[in-house]
Amino acid sequence: MTLQQALAFGLVGATIVAFIWGRWRYDVIALSALGLGLVLGVVPAEDAFSGFANDVTVIIACALVVSAAFARSGIVEAALRPLLPRLTSARTQVPLFAGVVALLSMVTKNVGALALMMPIALQTARRTNVSPSCLLMPMAFASLIGGTVTMVGTSPNILVSEVRQQVLGEPFQMYDYAPVGLALTALGLVFLAFAYRLLPTTRTATETLDTAIETAPYVTQVSAPEDWTLEKRAVRNLQALGQGEVRILALIRDGERRAQPHPNVRVRPGDKLLVEGEHQALDTFITRAKLKHSRADRPVATEEPTEETRVVEAIVGSDSMLIGRSAKQEDLYGQHGVNLLAVSRSGYRTTVELKGMRLRAGDVVVLQGGERTLPGALKTLGLLPLAERDVRLGGIRRRVAPALILLTAMVLVAVQAAPVAIAFFAAAVAMVLVGAIRMREAYSALDGPVLVLIAALIPVSDAIRATGGAELIASALAQAFEGRPPILALGAVMAVSMAATPFLNNAATVLIVAPVGAALARLLGLHPDPFLMAVAVGAACDFLTPIGHQCNTLVMAPGGYRFADYPRLGAPLTALVLLVGTPLIAAVWPLQG
Repeated sequence: MTLQQALAFGLVGATIVAFIWGRWRYDVIALSALGLGLVLGVVPAEDAFSGFANDVTVIIACALVVSAAFARSGIVEAALRPLLPRLTSARTQVPLFAGVVALLSMVTKNVGALALMMPIALQTARRTNVSPSCLLMPMAFASLIGGTVTMVGTSPNILVSEVRQQVLGEPFQMYDYAPVGLALTALGLVFLAFAYRLLPTTRTATETLDTAIETAPYVTQVSAPEDWTLEKRAVRNLQALGQGEVRILALIRDGERRAQPHPNVRVRPGDKLLVEGEHQALDTFITRAKLKHSRADRPVATEEPTEETRVVEAIVGSDSMLIGRSAKQEDLYGQHGVNLLAVSRSGYRTTVELKGMRLRAGDVVVLQGGERTLPGALKTLGLLPLAERDVRLGGIRRRVAPALILLTAMVLVAVQAAPVAIAFFAAAVAMVLVGAIRMREAYSALDGPVLVLIAALIPVSDAIRATGGAELIASALAQAFEGRPPILALGAVMAVSMAATPFLNNAATVLIVAPVGAALARLLGLHPDPFLMAVAVGAACDFLTPIGHQCNTLVMAPGGYRFADYPRLGAPLTALVLLVGTPLIAAVWPLQG
């Protein structure tokens, strides 16, 4: 072992220990490792920032933006709406939600697919008295295994393609993963459709501050546009669209207010409705009923044409000039350039028209305004802004355009008319241009820590290959597997990837294990492709812990899961993927080549 190899091993070993220890953030560890590699000389200065310019980083970033825009379109929810009333038990809900998440994970980032479906699943679970713990973990595992079908479904596939480019001079293509991924996904969905019974059914979701804020009911005012096309316009029909989570408090027609209108009353174009519910339920209701905000259609004041319109939540402070006054009396729009969209007041239900509602200290208001106008208006009015989060109350949704853009990108990659990075970069830009997602939302969709982690670790992990360290490890493994069936070596590589992913993050696992797997294949006289595929599958299928992948972490609190719940369902699924996936990879990608 040379000095450079020893330094490279020491650097990667220290990075792994830091990851396992968990004392610092992943991105901080990766950046520190990159800096230390430069100091030790195992990372050349000219390659220090190559990871930030790498196609891998670009593809992941663009896939996150495209996934977020597709999620905001509401097209999936609209497609599932006819089926939701028939889902009355976990036996029917688990296969459907897990299957939809797996399907979406094939064309978008798996974490985006899961985030898109979670609110729909939780709403359905509440309506049918099904424990969320039965649904969410199977959905998370389905998103992981579904992501193995295409290159953009999960980060390990993108990274393995980059390693193949280094080893063989040509990357994997978009759908090279499909034969193995589709078979494993089908097997996994069948398993999850029955094995969800291994999970506890009495757990309740862990309450967080964000959860408490999100469940506060809002009162907002909407109107039926003159070109309203809804067929069933009775109050009871509109209430049905709210699925029990939205209440119609009053109907306002020609200046007259009817509190608690009778269910048989027909709503006419031009009528105004005072409705109450959680903001997500209101957003869904307004979109389904094709209503619009009574005030949101007024143009807000903007200083420049490029300025975006924002919606923020704020608390009426104890010294606010709005206390005891209404939006109409204060002339919020004329004097301050903002629209009042909704009000939340604990323990109080109003039937007063929103613009005439007298505000109190402690009320939570939702205001719409220009991004440069809002800060001054909040300060002048004595309002205390809440932590920023996405509040949507029936805003315009582009349903068809995001689906067409995503489909176009997938087709261009399939026919090899454009590289993956270019196709998804163009798709991300197109999503912004058509209004499917705003630039501020696109920036929020970027997972900064993961992007920095990958970009910083690419040159660090390459130090093992560049110094000959990967060949050194591979030669030791080759001796251990010499004279044994090659499929054992293939299974061992997949098992190592599965074991390392919960502690290293799947991106770090691929960057460290994939070069070793390729070198092992060469020394055994085998083709590297099946070994790289084994690394990709193993790194993507983290079913054992809540910390190895964002999808597993995302469902932990809403599902009320504990650390030990994950291996209850994940351990048998891991064994199934290992036992079936290894010969399957060998069949699709021959070991001899």
